[in-house]
Amino acid sequence: MQLLEKELSWLSFNHRVLQEAQDEEVPLLERLRFLGIYSSNMDEFYRVRVANVRRKVLLSNNAKLREQSSSLFNRIQEKVVDLQNSFDETYQLLLQQLDEQKIHLINEIQLSDEQKDWLDVYFKDKLRRHIFPLILNENVNLTDHINDDATYLMVSMTKGSQVQYALVEVPSSNVPRFVILPTTTDNSTSIILLDNIIRHSLQHIFSGFFDFDSIHAYSMKLTRDAEFDLSNEFSQSLLEQMSASLKKRIHAEPVRLVYDKKMPKEMLNRLTNYLSITSNHSLISGGRYHSFKDFIEFPSIGDKSLEHDKLPSIEHHHFTRYNNTFTAIKSRDILLYYPYHKFSHFTEWLRQAAYDPKVRKIEISLYRVAKKSRIIAALSEAVKNGKEVAVNIELRARFDEQANLQWAEVLSNAGANVTFGISSLKVHAKICLITRKEEGKRVRYAHIGTGNFHEKNAKIYTDFSLFTCQKEITDEVAQVFEFIKFPYLPFTFKHLIVSPINTRSSLTALIDNEIAAAERNEISGITLKVNNLVDRGLVNKLYQASNAGVNIKLIVRGVCSLVTGVPNQSENITAISVVDRYLEHPRVAIFENNGNKKVYLSSADWMTRNIDQRVEVGCPIYDPAVKQNIIDIITIQLNDNTKARLLDTEQSNFYQHLTQGTAIRSQIDIYHYLKEQEREDTLNFSPLKKELVG
Repeated sequence: MQLLEKELSWLSFNHRVLQEAQDEEVPLLERLRFLGIYSSNMDEFYRVRVANVRRKVLLSNNAKLREQSSSLFNRIQEKVVDLQNSFDETYQLLLQQLDEQKIHLINEIQLSDEQKDWLDVYFKDKLRRHIFPLILNENVNLTDHINDDATYLMVSMTKGSQVQYALVEVPSSNVPRFVILPTTTDNSTSIILLDNIIRHSLQHIFSGFFDFDSIHAYSMKLTRDAEFDLSNEFSQSLLEQMSASLKKRIHAEPVRLVYDKKMPKEMLNRLTNYLSITSNHSLISGGRYHSFKDFIEFPSIGDKSLEHDKLPSIEHHHFTRYNNTFTAIKSRDILLYYPYHKFSHFTEWLRQAAYDPKVRKIEISLYRVAKKSRIIAALSEAVKNGKEVAVNIELRARFDEQANLQWAEVLSNAGANVTFGISSLKVHAKICLITRKEEGKRVRYAHIGTGNFHEKNAKIYTDFSLFTCQKEITDEVAQVFEFIKFPYLPFTFKHLIVSPINTRSSLTALIDNEIAAAERNEISGITLKVNNLVDRGLVNKLYQASNAGVNIKLIVRGVCSLVTGVPNQSENITAISVVDRYLEHPRVAIFENNGNKKVYLSSADWMTRNIDQRVEVGCPIYDPAVKQNIIDIITIQLNDNTKARLLDTEQSNFYQHLTQGTAIRSQIDIYHYLKEQEREDTLNFSPLKKELVG
């Protein structure tokens, strides 16, 4: 069976992000921010996916695997270079378009005398305190001191034939990356990057300490392998293991060195020697700037047309019409779809639970949370009010390990019962369970979602949140929390799809059901929306379904190993990917089930790690209104003819363009669909009913 390499498919996804920066229909400042998203994605790609391929090249004892990995590594590098050239061209074009809007992103060479004087004061008063040069010599082990994911300026100070090298880290916090210079007389706006302020100030930094005739600086950025191994020593606590592993990451093998293509060869050679880089495969030449991820936060300046129109989040009427959230959930299941709906409905549920006298216990699984988290605050307040609070924090959430360690300490100090899940499995489920005592009986209320409990991400990630008190669901959510605490005990789930217990068998059975229906000439079909589709077993099962005549529609944001449209393999499978102003993140599966559709939400992508190596939760949708909402939303997205790209064998990312009828831009149309639904439901909610629930 034909499969696409997941790493090359991922690069195809990031190409779709770059396409947004190249799309003339996207507002100019948003296009710049897409360059930042592209760059941030590429950093993680190297730290995780390329690092994994590189380990296979270096460490595999299997000659065939080593050769395949080496070939893949070379193809990755070729694709990255092509994308980098396209990226650089796009950036230069956007700079020109900024100039046309009288917004000038200038460097230190383009400064006027007045701007130079202003920056001299700015450097002295705001920036100098954050600059700590590292003077390079044979006694300095540079790999021990350089920070992954930071931008540096490699500085050369020349006196005659003598050259002294130094490294200056561009501060990533405490000072803004973009500095708006004083307004000029022509009503234009000039912005300078922090990197260029440091270049302008090199004389101030080094004169008085070094004697030089000339001084120059060129940018560089190092990316390391983000993976790390936990010790199996039982004598060492998980917290200690995590702290030690994070420190080891600082010394991890370099995977990529991106450097200014204008950097002199002698300087590059000296730099690679200092970093003990012996292979040119790790070297990527680029432009003047390397922390383009900061462009995600490019300042809002100029005309309003340079940015997207705001889409104010919607208040869900089934929450707002009741005096408390528990009464609302008891009235019917409630579905939120972020960022269209307000995430504050969830935090308000927790806030009320923190002081509700009927609430006895709050259980929640945290994978990522915001830096300023109202969720953490609500859980801490619940402890003060005598509630039993049990929090499972996943310490191995990649790139959030340090933050989660700190949150674990905060919650432990507050008195919450903090656990760290299962040593062999990441807990990736998005679940929360609140237990109340109502009329002498225990009643549970559950949240099951597709995304993290993260206030900031909920503004830019599309995700579903289901609130329910249906007993068959809430009882099994309680079982999931028990499984996390006691994974050695047997658990059976009849409703929820839980990794690693029954996800593979459940999905296989659901697909088999559609195959059997197709073979009986009954109604069959599968619609799947995920971030990544790479599990070989499930991909082959979809191929089998296609060959049986099952019509399969895929919406895959990122990596898709499945190849569409191959005769005798995937003739009945179509696939699109939607990249727009929000990051598509939900996992949804819809099975026709001979006309009585089965709909599931899940935290799990169709990847082997999510199916077999993590704790994930998928939930069937039993409420007819909620089920129809999900089907409607997915249908709108399938019909997108503005931002949807076709996923084909060549990974060409052609747009699914409008051929006739109305233009559909799914993210905008979904917003209007939800607004209209809210309006109709509000009109249908009579004053008499309002009195009854008041």
